[in-house]
Amino acid sequence: MDRDEIQKLIPHRPPFLWLDEIVSINETSVHARKDITSDLDVFRGHYPDFPVLPGVLQCEAAMQAGAVLIAHSMEAAGNKVPVATRMNNVQFRKLVRPGDTLDIEVTLTERLQDAFFLKAKVSVEGKVTTRLEFACTATEVDR
Repeated sequence: MDRDEIQKLIPHRPPFLWLDEIVSINETSVHARKDITSDLDVFRGHYPDFPVLPGVLQCEAAMQAGAVLIAHSMEAAGNKVPVATRMNNVQFRKLVRPGDTLDIEVTLTERLQDAFFLKAKVSVEGKVTTRLEFACTATEVDR
């Protein structure tokens, strides 16, 4: 799934779309990727002499991948979009720098009606950079 297909499922758009592709997706998991290029605007102000991708943006990428997973499973749900409601057990383990590619793996662990509970792992070259658990709620929006 490329960016155009991703944008059909979630409302995020550049410059705040933190997914480049969906590598694989099924009913309970998604694997996505994001190339961290040196021209990202965030690097102008976040340690400009030693650019580092903020951990919260890694969390955002994971939550966007989770939103794709949820939207994919709810395609006939009308005007509902997944909205993050909670983050737990967030761990930042390794710096992410320009030139890295994020591998984002998200698993749905439980669903209670329109509430979704997920786990995520973000890694670069097989090394974990961030882990988190989060929840989303499918929320009605005006389109």
